[in-house]
Amino acid sequence: MNFELSSEQEAIRDAIARICADFDDAYWLKKDREGGFPQDFYDALAKSGWLGICTAEKQGGAGLGITEAAIMMRTIAESGAGMSGASAVHINIFGLKPVDIFGTDEQKERMMRPMAEGREKACFAVTEPNTGLNTTQLKLRAEKRGNTYHVTGQKVWISTAQVADRVLLLARTTPLEEVKKPTHGLSLFYTTFDRDRIRVREIDKMGRKCVDSNELFFEDFQIPEEDLIGEEGEGFGYILQGMNPERILIAAEAVGLGICALRKATQYAQERVVFNRQIGQNQAIQHPLAKNWCALEAAWLMIMKAATLYDSGKPCGAEANAAKYLAGEAGFDACQQSVMTHGGFGYAKEYHVERYLREVMVPRIAPISPQLVLSYIAERVLDLPKSY
Repeated sequence: MNFELSSEQEAIRDAIARICADFDDAYWLKKDREGGFPQDFYDALAKSGWLGICTAEKQGGAGLGITEAAIMMRTIAESGAGMSGASAVHINIFGLKPVDIFGTDEQKERMMRPMAEGREKACFAVTEPNTGLNTTQLKLRAEKRGNTYHVTGQKVWISTAQVADRVLLLARTTPLEEVKKPTHGLSLFYTTFDRDRIRVREIDKMGRKCVDSNELFFEDFQIPEEDLIGEEGEGFGYILQGMNPERILIAAEAVGLGICALRKATQYAQERVVFNRQIGQNQAIQHPLAKNWCALEAAWLMIMKAATLYDSGKPCGAEANAAKYLAGEAGFDACQQSVMTHGGFGYAKEYHVERYLREVMVPRIAPISPQLVLSYIAERVLDLPKSY
């Protein structure tokens, strides 16, 4: 059992860190204040070929695994870019896994290459206002008429919809009352984001201002049948293929942001002098930060275990969910402790740590709540009865 990164993985980490070094704290502070998609950051990663890190080489990617992608996403967040930087490229890494696994050769080439090369952006539209994480109850309807699906309904908390060229959309093609199981009758599409048929309303939110979140309203939105992924009615099973990678990557981002916050806190604790001594000399400062480091390192090991299992084609549901839970909590605790270590200055935007605390709420809440992760572990690992 080897816990060290390979020379190739170290090279990936170092290459990403060099790109991120051109986008400093001042850059991300400005983005946090003014908003606007970080296109120059996105382009820098695209130019070096990193947006297709997990995409097959024949579709223009690097053909590497989720393990390497996790290293990349941790490095981005750890650089100070936080969730603003990570979320700008997050969907490029895992979003089209269902296309990769279930799409035709023609679809893979048409859909995946532009994403890998950074020529197109996509959004992932699953969540709806009245269903939350109860995906089988989705109401958005796609009705087939001839060779076209006509879509009407609503989605919410859809990231990057303001800048997206394409949308990966889960819709109900068979009414819930007509299927034997609620997981049946949902279909997956990857299609053009037609703004004449989709109304986009941005949500003013707590953090990560430069990566938009939105409500989407579909009004007779039309999808050609060639944009259906796999078989009609099997979409729920298809999106599951992207869920474990998503959990692993967002966990890596949470660890990266937590490490970034911890670095700021320890630097401040070394420099800040109160009562004629560095505050970092006080165990009341030292011990919480040391606990943060322990928790972040433990979360990272679970992330690497989950990623290794996924890349080996082995079941990793428990490990991916555990990684997301551990990293979300550890990242949050580290960001909160960083603010507290800074005292009153932690409340000031110029010290950046208050932004980290706001942004770390994203991997703590999404894509699945910590409570549902614990329910998953209780039911699937501990064999306890379902509680909901």
